[in-house]
Amino acid sequence: MEAFSKITNMLLHALETREPTLDLVNSFVDHWKSITNYYMTTTDDNRPVKQTDIPWCLRQMLDILVYEEKQQGVEEAGACLEYLLQHKIPETLCTLGKAQYPPGMFQQVLLFFSKLLSQMQKPLLHLVNIHRPVQKLIRLCAVPGSKTEKDEAQFLLIICSRVKQDPLMLSYVLELPNEPAAKIPASDQPQLCTQESIHRTETPQSSSQSDPSVSSTVKSENSLLLALLQLSKSQSGPVCLKAYEGLLLLSGLQSGPSADILSNQTQLGDLLAGRLLELYSLLPLESLDPGQVQSWPHTPWSSQFSRCSSDLSSDSPASDHVTNFFCWFDFLDHLMKEAPQVLSVKLACCVHHLWLSDAVQSQLLHTCEQVVLVTTSVLCAVVRLVQSSSLLDQLVHFLLRRQTLTHLLLEHCDHISDQISIVSLSLVEELLQKPHREILNILVLDFLQSRRYLSPHAVGVDDRRTETSEDSDDLEDDPFFSDSLFSDSQLLPHPPPPPLLLSGPGSSTDVINSFLCLVPVQVRSAQLMKEGGYESYVHDAHTMVTKCQSLSQSWDWPLSLPPPSYSSSGEGEEFFEGHLFKVLFDRLGRILEQPYELNLQLTAVLSRLSAFNHPLLHEYLLNPYIHLSPCSKSLFSVLIRVMGELMQRIQQISNLSDRLLDTRRHLLGLSYNTGPEHQTLLRGVIVLEEFCKELAAITFVKMPLEQN
Repeated sequence: MEAFSKITNMLLHALETREPTLDLVNSFVDHWKSITNYYMTTTDDNRPVKQTDIPWCLRQMLDILVYEEKQQGVEEAGACLEYLLQHKIPETLCTLGKAQYPPGMFQQVLLFFSKLLSQMQKPLLHLVNIHRPVQKLIRLCAVPGSKTEKDEAQFLLIICSRVKQDPLMLSYVLELPNEPAAKIPASDQPQLCTQESIHRTETPQSSSQSDPSVSSTVKSENSLLLALLQLSKSQSGPVCLKAYEGLLLLSGLQSGPSADILSNQTQLGDLLAGRLLELYSLLPLESLDPGQVQSWPHTPWSSQFSRCSSDLSSDSPASDHVTNFFCWFDFLDHLMKEAPQVLSVKLACCVHHLWLSDAVQSQLLHTCEQVVLVTTSVLCAVVRLVQSSSLLDQLVHFLLRRQTLTHLLLEHCDHISDQISIVSLSLVEELLQKPHREILNILVLDFLQSRRYLSPHAVGVDDRRTETSEDSDDLEDDPFFSDSLFSDSQLLPHPPPPPLLLSGPGSSTDVINSFLCLVPVQVRSAQLMKEGGYESYVHDAHTMVTKCQSLSQSWDWPLSLPPPSYSSSGEGEEFFEGHLFKVLFDRLGRILEQPYELNLQLTAVLSRLSAFNHPLLHEYLLNPYIHLSPCSKSLFSVLIRVMGELMQRIQQISNLSDRLLDTRRHLLGLSYNTGPEHQTLLRGVIVLEEFCKELAAITFVKMPLEQN
């Protein structure tokens, strides 16, 4: 290589001292004639190209073109470039490369075009004698069993880079028809993208015979985009990385009609979503660990190229399949974040149609519990990891805007299988942490808007003696309940957010103590572990409330409660709290007989809902003094009934304090000798105690304490 470089430098130095233009052209022509003479004189068809002068002549021709451009500038085409174009040298090289004559010629042609497009500053792809052979070379790339993947990937990446620099070149590379594609209103794209993609895959074969423009479109689908996708599956990390980068460059085109071209005139969305479906279909749902899938860590798409080759695969093929799936999902998510809105929406629609609707939905309806469990776990991880607003919107559309599937999801929260219930509740909690206002609207707020949970005869009446408040008064007189446990001195002195108005009387201190006094003294075990104080609860509550406030800051929520919706007679339709609250309250009513893990997930969802700063949620979940209408429930009223059941059931347990202490120690991993008797009940009692503290802490953070 050093010898070739020295010869090149000597040649260029000699050219500088003579008549530049004439000598450059003559030298350029001589090198080309040397190549053509080889084909005229050689008789050895099996001689590798690297054993000939062809590679050296091609490098000399390229160096002359680059030098000529530096001398004359980018604005004008030099004589050597004119000669290259007029004599259709790129076309000839493309033909020789396709024929692989001599053996290895295709690689040399790829190298020549790669350097020509990358080293020349002048735009070339719009020239017919350049982009036509480029299109032909693209069609020759990514053939199964190819031994030139590295050079092919580099060639395709350089094309994508040139298109990124000048997006107008995209139409030349993709061989699009001259007629512009029909414009589709942006508002219709999410609904129509699926039908368009189906139409494009079915129509061209029948119409290509009479319409050459359609034929050229199909070629473009099977060339650059398909070649990049095929190379993204390569076993070679550098090749795969270049293919990923090429797809990102194309999808990130911002100027001109490029995004519309990729969205409406190519199958880019179908190809990318199809790859996701392909990787998903490799997951062995029957044998995967749902917990491992649900908690799958963020797997950046580029991480697979930064690891050592020994780390690229694990001992478990199933784990490798999961890694590959989440890496590709992260790549699509990243791509949609960077892509223009019109293309991002289209890609997300394709993911919805090809993966969610065609594959995931049927598995959620599967009769095998393991399949349902792992599928829901995948959705949990996907919802947690997604960052693209377009893809998140399609996930919300799939899970919540389709009534049948939404009902199925919430039914699974109360499934006969506790594991399915746990993972379904986890999916709800993951949804509640995403920046999408329709999630809360669909799940809870639309049902609370009428405020028909309030008694129509008690609206506006300053009376604390409601059904729930009477119960709380009775509890205050009960010997199992103590006086105020949440004194001001036990609270962190951070400034609370602006107050939320309650519909009934009662100071913030009264509200906080209403939750704390729900738990009978007889069944409190935290103080037995010397865990007293509530600073940690307030700290955690402050973190959660802050996150929820940040999440909903741009949602324009009202600061005050809407007026209750009743007829003129003061009566209205019976209040329905919504499917989610119905499931949550029903489950909460069975907290003393459910597994500990299920109770933790149930209370986690209720705590997160309580942390949102919407007046309706605050009133319905955190105000013990509201006057409930007949047959209506609130969080506090459900807890009252649970405590009543608890008071009856604890009478059956001897040495209650010791048993609770042992159970709490066991849950903390400090004891291993607890017996199985009454364990579900005892763990339910502990969850109730912790949950009431959480609600009290959330209330404290959201409401300022009275000034004495």
